[in-house]
Amino acid sequence: MAVGVALVLAGCGAGGRPAEGGSGGGSDPGATTGLTADSVKVGAHFPLTGVAAPGYSEIPTGAKAYFDWVNAKGGVNGRRIDYIFRDDAYNPTQTSQVVNELVLQDQVFAVLGGLGTPTHSAVLDFLNAEKVPDLFVSSGSLLWDQPDKNPMTFGWQPDYEVEAKIIGDYIAKTYPQAKVGLFLQDDDLGRDAELGARRYLDKQIVNAQRYTPGNTDIGPQMAALQASGADLVIGFNVPSYTALTQLQGQRLNYKPQWVYSNIGADPVLVGSLLGRFSQGAVTDTSLLEGMITTEYLPRADNPADPWTAEFAKIWQANGDGGALSNYRIYGMSQAYAFVQTLQAAGQDPTRQTLVEAVERDGKAMEGPWLAPYRFAADKHGGIAGVKITQVTGQTTKQLTGVRTTNNGDAPVTDLNTPESPVPPDAIPAAPQG
Repeated sequence: MAVGVALVLAGCGAGGRPAEGGSGGGSDPGATTGLTADSVKVGAHFPLTGVAAPGYSEIPTGAKAYFDWVNAKGGVNGRRIDYIFRDDAYNPTQTSQVVNELVLQDQVFAVLGGLGTPTHSAVLDFLNAEKVPDLFVSSGSLLWDQPDKNPMTFGWQPDYEVEAKIIGDYIAKTYPQAKVGLFLQDDDLGRDAELGARRYLDKQIVNAQRYTPGNTDIGPQMAALQASGADLVIGFNVPSYTALTQLQGQRLNYKPQWVYSNIGADPVLVGSLLGRFSQGAVTDTSLLEGMITTEYLPRADNPADPWTAEFAKIWQANGDGGALSNYRIYGMSQAYAFVQTLQAAGQDPTRQTLVEAVERDGKAMEGPWLAPYRFAADKHGGIAGVKITQVTGQTTKQLTGVRTTNNGDAPVTDLNTPESPVPPDAIPAAPQG
């Protein structure tokens, strides 16, 4: 069983001269690499196989379905989006290899949504040295928000500090007497989250435990949390460890109020992992009932949401089979943001003007995300907030409205603006910043 679980867990110039037919690039010969009069080439790396494939491998299929939809309606400024995504198996060494191929062989104009903190970290310096726009990384690490050091790189989702601050503020107000335990991935994910959580919960936190990705034995950590008297546990971890904490809690008869970050709380995926890890002993999601988490995008299980309804139509028309999932909606939302960015960069974009478009117009970009972006010349952080929700069955109910904050000592505030409407054909207009 341990072996089976481990298999699921473990997590020169940039193209030379511009492609023929591309726009002028001034003195930088790579400024329009991947761009022609009728196409723009975009690359991505995802775990299509291996330890992190469950769930995450669906993200690029959603992005491709959306790009195919846009291409069928004329593309962006007459250019078709040529989307290439490669498998890195959530292995940083393989990430370096496939991103090198995307940049030097495929000659992509930009990289979009590369997934994972340890994996994308391996190519961060390379992409910035090659001056390739590195847009909307699929990770909440603060690493992507360093414009002075990495000017081509931008985050996308709420970073882990922002999410933890909003969770911490909610717990402090709703459970002021709770003894809080932290269960943290032992890397930037856990460190960024702990920083945010302690701003509001430092006096309530009685214990913090960390796990190493790939180590399936979390019994000592769970026993330590139980011994500390923690009656509310916040987990900043990937989905596999949500399932493991639930199964270990069941063995120990340990039943705190569970709170998990968005990345570890998809009920459908965690439910399937529970069945797999328990070898069929747990066959439903009842262990997850009442679990608190966060959301910042529409959900696949809410067909009444206008964005979900539109994405379902797009998936039916262009998807590769299977059901519309939250991961596919994530990919579609990210692709929507890229289309809006490409529009903002104008008729004849370069790699540099694409980056400048995010910095200039990012805060004005509207779409399926529930809170605005924080993009600026000195800020490459992504979405500013989340709402708190609670799992019931295989869906969630809302506990708060959308709340926003920024890094550091910025306060948590309520967002009192309506959600963005779906534009005709779900194709955005250029943002008016």
